[in-house]
Amino acid sequence: MEVEGKGGESGTTTTTTAPRRFALPVDAENKSTTFRLFSLAKPHMRAFHLSWFQFFCCFVSTFAAPPLLPVIRENLNLTATDIGNAGIASVSGSVFARIVMGTACDLFGPRLASAALTLSTAPAVYFTSGIKSPIGFIMVRFFAGFSLATFVSTQFWMSSMFSGPVVGSANGIAAGWGNLGGGATQLIMPIVFSLIRNMGATKFTAWRIAFFIPGLFQTLSAFAVLLFGQDLPDGDYWAMHKSGEKEKDDVGKVIHNGVRNYRGWITALAYGYCFGVELTIDNIIAEYFFDRFHLKLQTAGIIAASFGLANFFARPGGGIFSDLMARRFGMRGRLWAWWIVQTLGGVLCAFLGMISSLTWSIVVMLIFSVFVQAACGLTFGVVPFISRRSLGVISGMTGAGGNVGAVLTQLIFFKGSTYSRETGITLMGIMSIACTLPICLIYFPQWGGMFCGPSSKNVTEEDYYLSEWNSEEREKNLHLASQKFAETSVSERGRATTHPQT
Repeated sequence: MEVEGKGGESGTTTTTTAPRRFALPVDAENKSTTFRLFSLAKPHMRAFHLSWFQFFCCFVSTFAAPPLLPVIRENLNLTATDIGNAGIASVSGSVFARIVMGTACDLFGPRLASAALTLSTAPAVYFTSGIKSPIGFIMVRFFAGFSLATFVSTQFWMSSMFSGPVVGSANGIAAGWGNLGGGATQLIMPIVFSLIRNMGATKFTAWRIAFFIPGLFQTLSAFAVLLFGQDLPDGDYWAMHKSGEKEKDDVGKVIHNGVRNYRGWITALAYGYCFGVELTIDNIIAEYFFDRFHLKLQTAGIIAASFGLANFFARPGGGIFSDLMARRFGMRGRLWAWWIVQTLGGVLCAFLGMISSLTWSIVVMLIFSVFVQAACGLTFGVVPFISRRSLGVISGMTGAGGNVGAVLTQLIFFKGSTYSRETGITLMGIMSIACTLPICLIYFPQWGGMFCGPSSKNVTEEDYYLSEWNSEEREKNLHLASQKFAETSVSERGRATTHPQT
C-alpha cells in the first residue's frame, strides 16, 4: 500500500512504499536538497563521510611509493624506465576497474561494490613490503592502483544521495577530500619512514615496514563502509530488490544506453586531461623537484604534497562553482565554467615546465593545482545529468578516462629519457588545452550547450530521461525513478536562461 512520507524539514511530500523520515530536507527521490558538511545525518551525510574517507585511504595506498622513490630505486636498482613503467602501472590498473565499478554500482549498489574492491586490493599494498625486483615493484603498483576505481562509487553514491542543486558540491567535496590522499601521502610516508628509521631500522627495511600503515587504513575503511553505509536514501540495493521496491535492471541495456550517449565520451576525454594530469603530477612531482633542484627527500615531499593538498578546497570549489553557475545560467553555465577553468589549468601546466626558478616553480605549481583540481570538480557537476538510467556507466567511463589520460601522458612524455621532465610537463599542458575543446560539443536538447540554447522542439527533461526506456519497460513502471529525476532536474534551466517551456 502506498503512503505519503515527509522529507524532514522541507515538508516535501512524496509517494513511497513506506513512511520514511530524514534529518535533512529531501526531494521526490528522497535525495537531500541541502549539503551540511559537518553533519553525520543518516543516510545522506554518513554516506558522504564514508565515501570520501575510503577513497582517501585508497589514494594514499596507490601513491605511497612516489615520495619514497629515491630510497626504493636504490634498494631495487630501478632504472628511469622501471620508474616510468611503475607510474603507468599504478594508474592503468584502474582503467578497466573503473568501467566495471560503474556497472557494478548500477546493479549492486555503491556500498557493496566499493567495499569489495577496497578489500581485494589491500593485499597488494601489504605485499609491497616483500618485493625484491623491479618487476615486483611494477606489479604491486599495478594491483594497488585498482583501488582508485572507488572514485566511481564515490561519485555514484553522492549522485544517489544529493539532489541536482547541490550534487556538484557533494561530488566535488567528496572527490576532492579523497584526492587529498595524493598530497597527504607525500607527507605521511616520509614521516612514517623517518619514525621507523629512528627506531633502529635500516633505510631499506624502514621503507618496507612503512607500507603496512596505508594498507591497514585501507582495510579499515572498507569495513566501515560495509557496517555503516547505505546505498540509497530508501535503503540498500539487496533489501530493496528483495522487497520489490527496486527492480533489477537489465545489465546489457544499462551498458548499451550509457555507451551510446556521446556526452559520456566527451566527459571521459576531458577528464583524462584534468584528473589524468593530476595523477601524472602525483607520480612525478616529488622526484622532479628532488632531481631538478637538488632538494632533500623530505623537502621535495613537502613541496609535492602541497600540490595534492590543494584538493582540500580546489576540487570542492569546482563543484560548488558548478552549482552556483547552474543556479544562474543552468547547464550552459556549468559547461562554460568547466571549459574556462580547465583551459587555464592547461596553460599554467605548460608554463610550469618552462620555469627554472625554484620559487616560481612552486608558485606556478600551486596556482596550477587549484585550476586543474577545480576542473575535476566541474566535470562531475555535469556527469550526473547525462543519464539517469546509466549513471554508473557514465561515471565509470568518465573516471576511466581520467586514468587513460594519465597512462597516455606518462607513456608519451615521462617514460624513459625521450623528453626531460620539464619538457614533458609543458607538452602535457598543451595536450590538456587541446583535449578540453570538445566540451563545446556537449548539447542537451532540453537545456542547450555552450553556444546554443534549448531545442526549438520544446523538448522537456521528461522527454530526455524517459527516452532511455522503451514502451514495454514503461508499462512495467521501471521508468519511475527517471521520471522523478526529470522533475527535480528542471533546476538546470537556470534563472537567467529563457526556455521555450517557461
